[in-house]
Amino acid sequence: MDEITTLFTRRAGIRYPIICGAMYPCSNPELVAAVSESGGLGIVQPLSLTYVHGYEMREGLKYIKSLTDKPFGMNIIVEKSSEVYEKRMQEAVDIALEEGCRFFITALGNPAWVVEKVKKHGGVIYHDATERKWALKALQYGVDGIICVNNRAGGHAGTRSPEELFEEMYDLGVPLICAGGVGKPEDFVKALKIGYAGVQMGTRFIATKECSEKSEYKEAIIQAGEKDIVLTERVTGIPLSVIKTPYVEKIGTKSGAGARFLLRNRFTKKYMRLWYAWKAIKNLKKISLSGYSTKDYWQAGKSVEGIHKIESVKEIITEFVGLYHERSLTE
Repeated sequence: MDEITTLFTRRAGIRYPIICGAMYPCSNPELVAAVSESGGLGIVQPLSLTYVHGYEMREGLKYIKSLTDKPFGMNIIVEKSSEVYEKRMQEAVDIALEEGCRFFITALGNPAWVVEKVKKHGGVIYHDATERKWALKALQYGVDGIICVNNRAGGHAGTRSPEELFEEMYDLGVPLICAGGVGKPEDFVKALKIGYAGVQMGTRFIATKECSEKSEYKEAIIQAGEKDIVLTERVTGIPLSVIKTPYVEKIGTKSGAGARFLLRNRFTKKYMRLWYAWKAIKNLKKISLSGYSTKDYWQAGKSVEGIHKIESVKEIITEFVGLYHERSLTE
């Protein structure tokens, strides 16, 4: 199938402008490799690779490389939380570079140290941004592109529509990636027609044969519609897009007043976020032993509206690319 060439695909060295967004805990190495092998760009989530899926960092990357010889990327959360975490992320970048990774996506903080390391190896760095001011800050530190996280994304979504975000950022002079709301081929074509250089998908790739998540999670995505996606503060303290389940409805979506106060305070917010992260990891341990239930938070974006079956990664990418070429020929 013919390539779709954009500024993003040229620099990333891939055939199609489709990123599998890094997901905790969903980014198992087989999924990452399948997206890259199919012409897109699979992204490694370091904590997911090591803590959830049980691979030592270098071992996990070598395993991905044994499944595909195509480029893959890595996601680095650069928010300052603890010295231990920061050291771990720096080591992850160093190992990834040694193993041939040349594409990195940064988020939630100052990407300067990642830029410094990666540029020495001729690599590329894109940064997550929910609005123009955060994109401008990241560009000051030398990133090469922006992942435009919109209000249809799963996980920590933005507040603006895909169209509004593009209008805000199209003049920045770097490739823009549409992150959020891409669940079916028509969404992909629309994003590229708007002017985006590519798309980033998470929810669509959870409902695949290669994703190792439980069947209950995948089925929840298939059964959910846009109206079933709600924002909850009960997982990380920051509004998170999840599927509305009886459990979510029962406990509510708002953090307590005390937690909200501590999250707003610049001296205590990082400790509160660490506490939420610890709770999430503790819950994952329980999940690994007992399996999923309606008491779990299933992250997903509004793209669930267009997801109706579990397919292979290759089938999905083929459908998306095929419709793009079909529409291009008729216009």
